[in-house]
Amino acid sequence: MFSSLIATYYWCTLERPWVAIGVVALLLLGAATQLHHFHLDASAESLVLEDSEEMRYYRELRARYGSDDYLIVAYAPEGELFGDATLSRLMVLRDELAAVERVESVRSILDVPLLDSPRVTFSEVQRGVRTLADEDTDPELAREEFRTSPLYRDLLMNSDADTTALLVALARDDEAHALLTRRDELRALQAERRLEADEAEELAEVTEAYARANAEQQAQLADDIAEIRSILAGHRDDARIHLGGVPMIAVDMIDFVRGDIRTFGIGVALFIVALLAIAFRQLRWVLVPSVVCAGVALGMVGFLGFMAWPVTVVSSNFISLVLILTLSLIVHLVVRHRELHMIDPQASAVHLMRGTVESKFKPSFYTAITTVVAFGSMLFAEIRPIMDFGLMMVCAVIFAFVLTFVLFPALLAPFSTGPVPRPRADVTAHIINGLGRLTERRGLAVGGVFVAVAVAGVTGVSQLTVENRFIDYFKSSTEIHQGMALIDRELGGTTPLDVVLDASDEFLAYEDEDDDWDDDWDDDWDDDLDDLYLDYDEQEQNGPMGGYWFTSFQLETLEGIRAYLDGLPETGKILSVATSMQLMTHLNEGEPLDDLSLAIMYNRLPDDLREILFEPYMSDDGHQMRFDIRVIDSDPNLERDALLRQIRTELTERFELAPEQVNLSGMLVLYNGVMQSLLNSQYTTMSVVFAAMMVMFGLLFRSLKMAVIGPLPTLVAAVSVLGLMGWVGIPLDIMTMTIAAITIGIGVHDTIHYTDRFSKEVAGGADYARAMHASHTSVGRAMFYTTVIVVAGFSILTLSNFMPTIYFGLLTGVSMIFALLSNLTLLPLLLQRLRPFATAA
Repeated sequence: MFSSLIATYYWCTLERPWVAIGVVALLLLGAATQLHHFHLDASAESLVLEDSEEMRYYRELRARYGSDDYLIVAYAPEGELFGDATLSRLMVLRDELAAVERVESVRSILDVPLLDSPRVTFSEVQRGVRTLADEDTDPELAREEFRTSPLYRDLLMNSDADTTALLVALARDDEAHALLTRRDELRALQAERRLEADEAEELAEVTEAYARANAEQQAQLADDIAEIRSILAGHRDDARIHLGGVPMIAVDMIDFVRGDIRTFGIGVALFIVALLAIAFRQLRWVLVPSVVCAGVALGMVGFLGFMAWPVTVVSSNFISLVLILTLSLIVHLVVRHRELHMIDPQASAVHLMRGTVESKFKPSFYTAITTVVAFGSMLFAEIRPIMDFGLMMVCAVIFAFVLTFVLFPALLAPFSTGPVPRPRADVTAHIINGLGRLTERRGLAVGGVFVAVAVAGVTGVSQLTVENRFIDYFKSSTEIHQGMALIDRELGGTTPLDVVLDASDEFLAYEDEDDDWDDDWDDDWDDDLDDLYLDYDEQEQNGPMGGYWFTSFQLETLEGIRAYLDGLPETGKILSVATSMQLMTHLNEGEPLDDLSLAIMYNRLPDDLREILFEPYMSDDGHQMRFDIRVIDSDPNLERDALLRQIRTELTERFELAPEQVNLSGMLVLYNGVMQSLLNSQYTTMSVVFAAMMVMFGLLFRSLKMAVIGPLPTLVAAVSVLGLMGWVGIPLDIMTMTIAAITIGIGVHDTIHYTDRFSKEVAGGADYARAMHASHTSVGRAMFYTTVIVVAGFSILTLSNFMPTIYFGLLTGVSMIFALLSNLTLLPLLLQRLRPFATAA
């Protein structure tokens, strides 16, 4: 059976190569038809596990209090902000933004209620609210109110009164939201029991429909932001304008990644082609590797499009990774083919190719399997994009292996062998032979250096963090960086954080039992509320009255919490019922409100004022309060996880709240969850990978010693790269996490190919020293070529404006160099000292 498969393979690739080429061409043609389905996704859905409790709670809050999908337009006019001409231009800008199809509302200094411009009484407020656009509004008083109001300062205007903000709320896609809700309901049901056939079918249909709707929603969001930017561009002659907000960050991250893929992808490809020409100096060794790499990239992109499998920011560099691994595989084949040609100059093309495949198939197969296991270990991660990335790479490595061993022989077999390569004492030979001599003569010193490097790497890994800021993703010269910095500095911060306080379990238990509240809560609850409820029953406007938090006693606690949160250096603008109560007290002529006055004023507030002051921050029953916080992302001392833990701890300790009463949500929490899971999954997956590598090396070389020796060079290289990141302060993030995968992938390739050649040299009668030099001369050259080509090619990424892309380019080069040095020095040193292979008799 196995011999029949081999015979069929050689018949298709060597005897009838056009059969293999034709099949691959049809396959790639089919993949090309699916390219238009390939897309990038930076939605919150793409950054967490589908059953994440954090995401479910986030959606629950959004449904209750409204979406946080709003954009911030910072507007700094050249002239006086409150001048007639400026206000007229601002009104035009507001109206143009409001006319965008998916914009639900635009809030600005022009249309929010004013209470001190001039001062109004509560009775006047009941009859209607004044805005800046009204004729009887005093602009100077309005300026002072916006500058000092607890509701508006640092939200709609900065303290210098020369920069204002327009808050652009985006409408929710009701169809996508309904599909999402139904999908989550069915998944929750699936977690409890086995779904019925019709339920399972509905789940599949709803999941597919939501995936389409979400993709359309992301595309629409990008179009909306592009339209908004176009509108803003028309007003920049008279003002300095910047755009901010989480939706913009998500869209711009994808735009930067997509732009880098287009711009630098072509540049990297051309650079690699040029380096292949310099290394091998023959057209065939440029064209064939280029065709195979292009075929693998085209096939994988088409496959992802066909599967409707979106690429996230985490997996955006998967094409680069596949290119590196495919190129490494091909270069080993090229070097072996040229070596066999030098040994037997008269051999036919078919004979040379057959010898190349026979000598390289087994080590290449094991490198592919080991790499598959390495990326498959990412399925142990706790966040969906990392799991998806791992599965993508599993498919890509398998596809690259198959396509390489089909196309490489099929493309070369029909043609002549070309000129016989000649041994060259070039720079490559001097370097790799020099490393061999260094290992042979200074083995103890080499070992000592790697021990020191490993220790330094472990120390650096202990300092590795996942604390990074959105603003650091972009160079300071970019518009997005400058806009985020301005909004952070002048308008209260950019990243949303919700602090949500619930009623105590004891209170809810009493309420459920319908006990006599006055007996148990005599100190906190005013008896007069009972009469008040009767007075307002007919109006049905007493929702929050009698709620756990909406009493004069608990509002004092909320004010203390607001002051605490406002005192944190990382927080910017904070809105809550405590903020609103400052204005309510102001309307009450500065007098504190007792429960009766509070109930009366709350129920008599105009609807539009109540919608601003209370509905975004308090549940209908008054049992839950929400603090809407904007965190200053540009704060150089911002540490998300430490901040969240500090808030949880100090709220419970300072204000005697039960831990279950305090909940945190918002994009800051979601992103922090991704980062923390990323750090944990990095250690988990690496442990799984190296355990799997030990098994693979033990099976491949049938040696327990090799099970220990094999993973060590890659382990040292991976730890060294991660340690370097820790030492220089480069945080692990959703893109730099792939660096460990690159180090492992390339390290394993080099280790297996080198060890395979070394073992064959020993089996052929060479002593360990000669086996090392022979392996350096042959496989070492392929390893060196791969490293130089990839390092030089990916160095072009440092020209990007997107910092993760720059780090990816730099760290890819560093990881390749570490892997090369480790496998050309530490590996042969371990092989010579531990001698895992028996010498020929």
